Amino acid sequence: MSSWYRRRDHNILFNGFAFLTCGLLTGVVVAAAAFPVAAMSGLAARAGNTAFASLPSEIKEFKSPQITRIYANDNRTQIAQFYDEFRSDVPMRDISKYMSAAMIAAEDRTFYEHNGVDIKGVARAMVSNNQGKAGKQGASTITMQLVRMSLAYSATNPQEVVDATKDTPKRKVTEMKYAMQLEKQLDKEQIVERYLNIAPFGKQTYGIFAASQVYFNRKPKDLTIGQAAMLAGIVRAPSYYDPTTTEGYDELLKRRNNYVLPGMVLTGAITQAEADKAMKEPIPKQVRQISNGCVAVAKNEWGFFCDFFYRWWMGREEFGPTAYDRERRLKAGGYRITTTLDIKGQADARKNVNDEISDGNKNALLLAGVQPGSGKVRLLAANRKFKLDDRAHPANKISSDPAKARKGLRGTYPNTTNPLLTGGGDITGYQAGSVMKMFTMVAALEKGYPLAYTIKAEKQYRSGYIISSSNDSACEGTHFWCPQNSGGGGEGVYNMWTGFGKSINTYFVPLEERVGAENVVDVAKRFGVKFRAPSDAELAQPGNSHQWGAFTLGVSSTTPLDMANAYATLAGDGMYCEPTPIEQITTQAGEKLDVGKPQCTRATSPDVARATLDATRCPVGDSAQLGSCNGATARATRDVVGHPVFGKTGTTDADKTAALIAGTTQLVVAGYLVNPDWQAHRDHMEHSTVNPAVWNTLADYMKGEPKIQFKTPSSRKIAVGDQRSIPGVECLPMSRARSRVDGAGFSVWVGQPVDSKCPEGTAAGTEPDGRTIKGGVVVINPSNGKGAAKPGADPALPPPRR
Repeated sequence: MSSWYRRRDHNILFNGFAFLTCGLLTGVVVAAAAFPVAAMSGLAARAGNTAFASLPSEIKEFKSPQITRIYANDNRTQIAQFYDEFRSDVPMRDISKYMSAAMIAAEDRTFYEHNGVDIKGVARAMVSNNQGKAGKQGASTITMQLVRMSLAYSATNPQEVVDATKDTPKRKVTEMKYAMQLEKQLDKEQIVERYLNIAPFGKQTYGIFAASQVYFNRKPKDLTIGQAAMLAGIVRAPSYYDPTTTEGYDELLKRRNNYVLPGMVLTGAITQAEADKAMKEPIPKQVRQISNGCVAVAKNEWGFFCDFFYRWWMGREEFGPTAYDRERRLKAGGYRITTTLDIKGQADARKNVNDEISDGNKNALLLAGVQPGSGKVRLLAANRKFKLDDRAHPANKISSDPAKARKGLRGTYPNTTNPLLTGGGDITGYQAGSVMKMFTMVAALEKGYPLAYTIKAEKQYRSGYIISSSNDSACEGTHFWCPQNSGGGGEGVYNMWTGFGKSINTYFVPLEERVGAENVVDVAKRFGVKFRAPSDAELAQPGNSHQWGAFTLGVSSTTPLDMANAYATLAGDGMYCEPTPIEQITTQAGEKLDVGKPQCTRATSPDVARATLDATRCPVGDSAQLGSCNGATARATRDVVGHPVFGKTGTTDADKTAALIAGTTQLVVAGYLVNPDWQAHRDHMEHSTVNPAVWNTLADYMKGEPKIQFKTPSSRKIAVGDQRSIPGVECLPMSRARSRVDGAGFSVWVGQPVDSKCPEGTAAGTEPDGRTIKGGVVVINPSNGKGAAKPGADPALPPPRR
């Protein structure tokens, strides 16, 4: 198409002399003045009979490129648009009556008199051009111009485009044949309507809808006489009649006032008084800038979601076999796409991020929100503007990565188009720490370990996982991995509620050993973890994971979207749903495409999901329904959100990442605080930054929503297991007490001395007491003999316990 536009700009419509010599219309020009139009039409048809007969009778069906518009989930707020040509077809009833009149006056004043070919115009142009008169004349009617553009748009290969646009006698004959046929199929109003919707108006605008928007920021039906005449004047040569240039402005003003408006008077469309008034209407010297794609999104907080949608579309084979086909379909298909983006939720998330950290901070606070049970992505927010940095006047600071800084490379702050929240390209994700322990818990439950399963955790645990003996995490003098708890300490007896609530590393590593690291990794895959980093992908391969002991502590790279959706799988009753940005895709014809709907597969059983979720209520200050929490790492979450809530915090070695995931039955929000440019940074990421952003975003989203309780498993056995009574050992000698508990089938540990009324060195009691899981850990605490009743003490009161 561009080659034709350039020829139009130079006023070379066809070579009259070559047309005469081709012999197709010999004698037609000489007779033009003597024969009526109808007779000339017949003569032209007979003269070119052979060429005409070889052409098909109808133009191939085609669709000119149309704008695809992207909306939020309210189906009203437009968040982006994509196009190759800024065009959107509108019916004649939505176009000002002055527009068609102006176009006829500018391009084809005998439009209502000819049958598609203006023979007198052809003859006049040929004679004038052949005699070398100044300013070559054209002879294409509106119908012939419509044919030319239609042939180009319906072309299936480059040669057909050339044939449709190149100045040759053959092309002119083709246009004439099709134009006369088109006049039989359509009435004049239909032809004008199609022409107005396909014509080029310059400034990357095509069709009257686009032209009205770009030049006047109004709808086509609201165009005035002067505005319609100006737009009609552009079509002859859009780059020549460009009002944003000094020369173009002057030429367009002359064309409108001296040619188009007088033509409208001549054809009876307007009066001279109306023309005189229209000549005084201003012609804009500046035009509206039209956004195209994600980097041009007016509201920068929508950019990351827009990019997620674009990458989703480009990955769908339903839209074409190649990336080129998919992009062309997006930018030319004229779809109306309603996305899952929640405008209010997104705005609240962006505000909550900004309340904690500035856009210019080298560290990035990233929030992703997903709806359980559907995979619908409701929000993606970051303290970054989704835009390209200006090369001439860059806003981005030099990268915080010393290696990149030495090369003068800039970081991703405050501007970036990298998919920081969703992954892709060189964004493989970030280590998020203990949020990954959830996968170990799922694997354990699947293997038959109940939530009440106890393990005696130590300050440091000697695992069976082999690492380099030079590694700081190796047990001294060995090649075995010896993890510790964050901050040291943490020894004691834990089950899944208490171990997850307090995030005890030395509980979850031995638990992972019992169920098999390869099974834990398999759960993560089922829950949607992508393993984008090459080293992670290698370890995640079948047969490679059995020694990946550190996986449960979150050493693999994930994105906020990955983990929000993984935790949403729990609230979705164990159904993993592929993250989707789509509510509905509708074609121009109103057809609803079945693409982007929730695609869900069972990742684990409903009971396993419900039991896991019960334990994941502990870290965020909620109460478990099936057990006791006794500890939380983000206790304020429940109070702020005000709904039943679940989730987990995460921290990596040296606090290089801080994460919080929190969710309800309606939304799960994952927040990461990271340095996306240099993950080996030396900053300490604070939960005091990421936690409020997460829980406030979830609280804002849940305002006014019903408080829905989480489901419990169909059987409590998955939670409490096979419970057995613990024998009483109070005041028994320690050896006898151990023998008695051991004989009952429990794993016996000796605890620290406690105050007790029992004699020193005897058993003060057990932790827990009463009942615990079959084969579980029972700690016998020796008495220090300091708890004997004092004068005045109530002997009925139990001895103090630690």
